[in-house]
Amino acid sequence: MELRQLRYFVAVAERLSFSKAAQHLHVTVPPLSRQIRQLEEEFGVSLFTRDRRNVALTDAGRALLQEAKALLTQAAHVSECVRMAKRGESGLVKVGIGLGLGEAVSRAFLEHSSQFPAAEFQCRDMFSSWQTKALLEGDLDVGFVRPVIDTVKLATEILFQEGLVAQVSKANPLSKRRSLRIKDLASETLLLPQREASTGLYDKTIELYAQAGVVPNIVHVSLDPVPHSDVQIALLASRKGIFIMPDEMACRPAAGSEVVAVPLDEPDARIDVLVAWRRNEKSSAILAFLDSVRKVFHAPAKSFVAPRDRVSV
Repeated sequence: MELRQLRYFVAVAERLSFSKAAQHLHVTVPPLSRQIRQLEEEFGVSLFTRDRRNVALTDAGRALLQEAKALLTQAAHVSECVRMAKRGESGLVKVGIGLGLGEAVSRAFLEHSSQFPAAEFQCRDMFSSWQTKALLEGDLDVGFVRPVIDTVKLATEILFQEGLVAQVSKANPLSKRRSLRIKDLASETLLLPQREASTGLYDKTIELYAQAGVVPNIVHVSLDPVPHSDVQIALLASRKGIFIMPDEMACRPAAGSEVVAVPLDEPDARIDVLVAWRRNEKSSAILAFLDSVRKVFHAPAKSFVAPRDRVSV
């Protein structure tokens, strides 16, 4: 039994006319009749009673009609799913989102979902540094990260730059300032998450202090501090030190918080945000999502290659 035979059978059964069915199918009557006859021979039944004037379904024909329509509908659905997957309009994309980047990159998800409603996402909050391994091992397909990332097997494109701020206690006199220089922070303890969690932000912070000629008094904290975490708020509110953080919406202190974010007034107080994926990616779903990301952020078409002597965020 072939799908073509079922389509021919349904066309005749719905019109009760071989000539009208043949006209609808753009075939002649003889091959149409031959396909119906082969179907009857396969099942060992008569599907139609016919004479020169009338065509009618037999009981077997009526039973087959219901099942044939269901099979053809399912076949059409399968074909459409395959075509959508080929075009990248459906399929699952596993996405990693770096520290505090959810608000900024949400526009890419909105754009892609509006274009391809059947597309699915599996999103995970993950420190940028950890996304390198996850991308290489296939646990993630796309990562929104801060530099720098391994570029041997991964490709990246810069999406935008974030300004950096100093997060300080509201009780700290520095919280009243409109902006701060790194030299203003010389006497403050720098609370710095361990480098393995956020290599790019860690290196940028150390670089800013070095450029300002300030040797920071660093206290390394656990991997726990993320935007608005209880640990971070407690450390800042108790004036145990300051954090240098990206000035993203998700990283800003909530209204009424005991923590204040003051912009850093330094020429290089900015950090790149990139999208990363496996080189030579073939998945249409992943490539289509990357196109949506580019559309939102107007990223260049060619990949950004990070310096080889540095490791991932």
